[in-house]
Amino acid sequence: MPKELTIGLVQQACTQDREENIRKLETGIREAHARGAALVLLQELHNGVYFPQTEGEDGFALAETIPGPSTERFGSLAAELGIVLVLSLFEKRAPGLYHNTAAVLEKDGSVAGIYRKTHIPDDPGFYEKYYFTPGDLGIRPVETSAGRIGVLICWDQWYPEAARLMALAGAEMLVYPTAIGYSPSEPEDERERQRGAWITIQRSHAIANGVPVAAINRTGFEPPLSPERDGIHFWGNSFVAGPQGEIMAQTAADRDEVLVATVNLDKTDIIRRAWPFFRDRRVDLYGDLLKRYRD
Repeated sequence: MPKELTIGLVQQACTQDREENIRKLETGIREAHARGAALVLLQELHNGVYFPQTEGEDGFALAETIPGPSTERFGSLAAELGIVLVLSLFEKRAPGLYHNTAAVLEKDGSVAGIYRKTHIPDDPGFYEKYYFTPGDLGIRPVETSAGRIGVLICWDQWYPEAARLMALAGAEMLVYPTAIGYSPSEPEDERERQRGAWITIQRSHAIANGVPVAAINRTGFEPPLSPERDGIHFWGNSFVAGPQGEIMAQTAADRDEVLVATVNLDKTDIIRRAWPFFRDRRVDLYGDLLKRYRD
């Protein structure tokens, strides 16, 4: 029998009411489980609004330890339902040391492993370098009862190097908790280009590595957190792609939605035999990838 895995993605808009956000997530997780999901993914920094819209010390009050309140609460739910659950949290590692961290919970509620975001953006409205220290755990999958899950986070999704390293380490799927959108001032054609590029780059990771990819984004408009900004429209469009980049399921852009799709993890071997990118890699020629730029 093929090794099939049903994945659930919980896409939602967030407000300043943290408790209400979490209750909505719990409802979405239960729905995904009821529809057969054994692995459920939540969007980047899902407990609240996207606070890195601006720089400010108040944002640090949102950080928590791992293990901590969120892993305990969501871990209880994971154990109740018997599912693997991927959280995205603002981790307080030590005084003055914070990370953007995914915590993977096993179906007994324990923490199977964590991944700390490797690539940290610093753009207007996305001031993450102010808050997050780059990850230092390497790029390796987390072993779970649902398979070897290669978790990368948002800005990581633009880097083929990260996807490749995760696949080379044995990841059976790539998952990307995400918070990405556009400024209300951007014209519609530019919005479409950005959204299309975001989908295309992740589909390319599926193709190049022969593994399924799941990207879970938030949706809705979050108003500006400082006078100099104009807020962010998060564009939703969460999706699951198969190992040839085929879109298997996708959400709408502008509403809360629970998406469920079933992937065949055994298909990777079949695809890599037909498209033997791993066999034909010229690792003897790739040394310059370790340079910032090849002059």
